[in-house]
Amino acid sequence: MIMKIVKQLKLILPFLFVALFLSCDKDSESSKINLQEPTISVRLVDAPGDYEAVNVEIVDVMIKMNNDNIDENGWVSLESESGIVDLLDFTGGISKVLVDRFSVPAGTLSQMRLVLGDGNTIVIKDKNDEDEAFDLKTPSAQQSGLKLKLNTVIEEGFSYDFILDFNVEKSIVHAGNSGNIILKPVLYVSAEVNSGIIEGTITPSDVPAVASVLIDDNGTPETDDDFVISSYTDSTGAFALWGVPAGTYDVIISPVDEESDYSNGIEVGVAVINGEVTTITEAIELILKPGLITGTISGLTAGITATIAINDTASTSVEADIDGIYTIQDLAPGDYTVTISADGYISQEFMITLEPAEEEVIDATLVLT
Repeated sequence: MIMKIVKQLKLILPFLFVALFLSCDKDSESSKINLQEPTISVRLVDAPGDYEAVNVEIVDVMIKMNNDNIDENGWVSLESESGIVDLLDFTGGISKVLVDRFSVPAGTLSQMRLVLGDGNTIVIKDKNDEDEAFDLKTPSAQQSGLKLKLNTVIEEGFSYDFILDFNVEKSIVHAGNSGNIILKPVLYVSAEVNSGIIEGTITPSDVPAVASVLIDDNGTPETDDDFVISSYTDSTGAFALWGVPAGTYDVIISPVDEESDYSNGIEVGVAVINGEVTTITEAIELILKPGLITGTISGLTAGITATIAINDTASTSVEADIDGIYTIQDLAPGDYTVTISADGYISQEFMITLEPAEEEVIDATLVLT
């Protein structure tokens, strides 16, 4: 595997109360930005959800500086871009810029709040495979905005990039017999200074898929603290995994449709460095699901064993068991010639086309020469 590091950010190490996706990089004209007010940007990305659309109304992003109090005093608007966005648009490394380089005073960014409106809807396929839209109810406790404690040090002369990962799957709650669908936002945040980004592509690029890595959060044998970072591929087959802690990972590519003709693809040993973007230069290939050939051979006298051979590159052959049953597994889809033979009997040939995940049954009755 050829890895290419395409971007390296110069970062500082802020203290984080929760994992927050933050990058802090100096402006290219460092002599001009030094000792100036710091700026922050906020971008929204999406963890996968199995819906046709999840439309949320963004009202504002607000912060509290040097203030851990839970009251409503001290909130400052970042003059976020507002409007209704479909969270499922933010796949394959695409993000929504909510705040772009907003000047803030130096100090400790104590809290951040994502404020949503009430114009939220969800689109789901009904039993007839037709799109059906529903209102997303927002609990009253959530209407003032989802608050995140940060306690992140903001220093003069730096730009900070906050990434909010909106987990669609966990944010949508189906409320029992009422039929209501409730929006209870769940956001994961992490720090670029404590993490990196993996970017790559898949082939075939037109197969909708999810890229993922398994994170061993505390480096222990227990799995309770493990979690998965994932991202849908976009229409070009590109993906981006944000907030991956430094380490070496296997990137798994899984088709969205379990009935797809393709099985998982994998890229092993992908190295992630804090504050850097790691690009997998070779597209990760999804392999067509293997098929198998099986059947029963009859007509043989006791003690005679049938051999079943195929014309694959390995010249694979197997022997039938005592009951005449055979199986050849893990065959790539394609055209095959299957030859069934036994000493003293006339061989038989079968021309077949093996489809992905197909079980091709070939029975034969051999006759004496």
